[in-house]
Amino acid sequence: MTHPDWNLWLDDYFARFRPAFDPAVYATLVRFRDLAVEVRSRGGKLIFAGNGASASISSHGAVDFTKQAKVRAVDFNEPNLITAFANDYGYEHWVARALDCYADPGDVVVLISVSGASPNIVRAARHARELGLKVVTFSGKHADNPLRALGDVNFWIGSAAYNVVEAVHMLWLTTVIDMVVGRAEYSVN
Repeated sequence: MTHPDWNLWLDDYFARFRPAFDPAVYATLVRFRDLAVEVRSRGGKLIFAGNGASASISSHGAVDFTKQAKVRAVDFNEPNLITAFANDYGYEHWVARALDCYADPGDVVVLISVSGASPNIVRAARHARELGLKVVTFSGKHADNPLRALGDVNFWIGSAAYNVVEAVHMLWLTTVIDMVVGRAEYSVN
């Protein structure tokens, strides 16, 4: 097998990230920042959930919103929570059922899914809306994905490359954290 010209390959690969830096995204970043500050001011919390790498991004976001931005946040990544709720209610329902136990009025649910079609995440978005909660979504692939249709604030990148979408989701999420903090460089202790 012949290897590609790595310079051309990398040029093409990194071009996939350009939409993340489009000024059209700025308004969405500001809306999420404002929503997070509003949640903090009323003593509410952000609730994060995702599957696989999106669960890892959720955990990172919850910790940094709490520690750095002083916005209380939790994520649904505890194995006991996942397995107990999935076992009792079915995997497609476990996040929605966890919201019943953890969500308070005025909380904001942040849901992350590359496809925007993960049944447990889409069901959680629907349920959050039924509970009167605001929903922030991070998705990729198709513009008309079901998760994106359910959000109040929606981050979307039109790529099917999982690593690109996940990296962009992390970039946008940590950008909002730094916006709440008010600067890019600060002490973390």
